[in-house]
Amino acid sequence: MRRSKYGYLLLALLVITGLAGTITSTTISSKERKFAANNFKDTKNDLLNCVKGLSESQINFKPAPDKRSIRQCVDQIAVSEKNLWTLLQATLKDPANPEKRSEIKLTDDQLIRMVEDRDVKTKGQFYLESGKAGYKTLDEALESFRSSRANHIKYIKNTTEDLRNHVIQTSLGWLDCYQLCLLISAQSDRLMRQIEEIKANTNFPRR
Repeated sequence: MRRSKYGYLLLALLVITGLAGTITSTTISSKERKFAANNFKDTKNDLLNCVKGLSESQINFKPAPDKRSIRQCVDQIAVSEKNLWTLLQATLKDPANPEKRSEIKLTDDQLIRMVEDRDVKTKGQFYLESGKAGYKTLDEALESFRSSRANHIKYIKNTTEDLRNHVIQTSLGWLDCYQLCLLISAQSDRLMRQIEEIKANTNFPRR
């Protein structure tokens, strides 16, 4: 009887400590968490520094009639931030589908490089067309972006959701929800790079 009780106690300790192999973590690793949080922070700071101190004529300048202005780029950054986050949350509400992980063709680094590279034409857009964002001023769009990004940084630092085993098909291919987080920061960085191209235009107003 004493030996039986000892056996049950040992099994309980093994389960609690994870040595029995019955408890597995489905959350992202601390390395992944830090990487995504830093991406969120760095791309946020890059954008805010890129548009700091610009005049009205500068933010409304268009390199060509069919090109976006800085104002429109910022609007679209703010909207895509919300749209992609809505997609992320909707995907997490569905049952986990780890069997679809084999469909993912892009590594995290490949996804970031592809989206951020302005020379690579992506197959989809994650923001509204010009004039449909609904922000009245540049500051309003930036405030929306700051607020959303602060919430997203807080989320990635603390979430225990199974981001890797919730997989969704997008215009970029199959991605897991952790990659959707990386896509959010990469998308804002892609548009920030477009702002830098506008500022580098020879006709860009000096003030």
